[in-house]
Amino acid sequence: MRAQANKDFWLAALRSEVPTFRAAVAEADPAAPVPSCPEWTVGQLIGHLARQYEWVAGHVGRGVTTPPEHLHPPGPDTATVAELDDAFAALLTRFDVLDPEMPAWNPMPQAKKVAFWQRRVAHDSALHRWDAQMATHGLTEPLEAKLAADGVSEVLDTLLPGGRGRRPATRHGMVALAATDLDHTWHVRLREGGGVALLDTDTLLDDDDLHERAVAVGNASDLQLALWGRIGFDVLVLTGEGALLESLRVG
Repeated sequence: MRAQANKDFWLAALRSEVPTFRAAVAEADPAAPVPSCPEWTVGQLIGHLARQYEWVAGHVGRGVTTPPEHLHPPGPDTATVAELDDAFAALLTRFDVLDPEMPAWNPMPQAKKVAFWQRRVAHDSALHRWDAQMATHGLTEPLEAKLAADGVSEVLDTLLPGGRGRRPATRHGMVALAATDLDHTWHVRLREGGGVALLDTDTLLDDDDLHERAVAVGNASDLQLALWGRIGFDVLVLTGEGALLESLRVG
């Protein structure tokens, strides 16, 4: 699901998701809890995105792959909607002019390019839009299908190989995630003793027996939300070993 996932795709997602996030939190009580991020309030959720945008904008355009002075954005202190607006505008201005192939540090075993951050920020913003709508309205729009599919790919090709997640090394085997709304399936191998490998499904033959030990089937949004712990895997159609699916969670 990477054909459409490029700078234009991710920036279009940001231009859609962040205003929707803003609309959800603009009139909310900053002290209201965020059920899907139980340690945060609405004000801290705004603060998380604002500080992330400031931090990424501050280091992504350096043109080097060495780490910045601060390896993480500040913690989720509260921020106002006006601060969010300023931080987002500055980040978009920076992203708009940067070549996605330009060198840029990131903490994952991925190519050190600006594209990493355009992708990462788009998915974090979409996920927290979902959180904001759930906190303020109790109802939420699903993640856009193609964006969610790229988010599933990001978990499997970047975040899990980079050490995110909570899998015991004793859990191993082939897992399949199938997005019914996009007719796409990811196959990921949890290696014995640790390690994760996302298979290139374009090279698989129809009669290949992959010996899946766990399969989860649902729409792309629910797959992405389950991987991030926003909903349970029991929302999906499951077969096989549920513990292997839980091993894919990164949130």
